[in-house]
Amino acid sequence: MEHEPSVDEQIRMRAYYLWEQAAEPKGTPEQYWEQARSEIEKEAPPVESGPVSGDTMK
Repeated sequence: MEHEPSVDEQIRMRAYYLWEQAAEPKGTPEQYWEQARSEIEKEAPPVESGPVSGDTMK
């Protein structure tokens, strides 16, 4: 059974990809991590907790 990667797994994979794609990798792993985290947050903003508007529970 496949599972959806956690946010940390997504960030780790993106950071590694960014590092691999860099012509001359420079900077710290933390800088790649922060760039990856920022990109992923822009793609999928956090979902607010609470009821969805228009959703009624009976």
